Amino acid sequence: MWLFFILYLWSLLWKGLALWRAAQLKQRNWFVGILILNTVGILEIVYLFFFAKKKLTLQELKFWENK
Repeated sequence: MWLFFILYLWSLLWKGLALWRAAQLKQRNWFVGILILNTVGILEIVYLFFFAKKKLTLQELKFWENK
């Protein structure tokens, strides 16, 4: 039961980040693909770090250290 909950939160986090980035960069095809496919975060991570017009950096993930 806990494993499914943790997996759900993991997937939700990466899906939210990827959808946000795809919407900001106006990459409609990526947005629709990420929205429809459920890959437990794999497609989302690949998009964010390799295929986005503006790739996500590890420094951006550590937003709490930027202050």
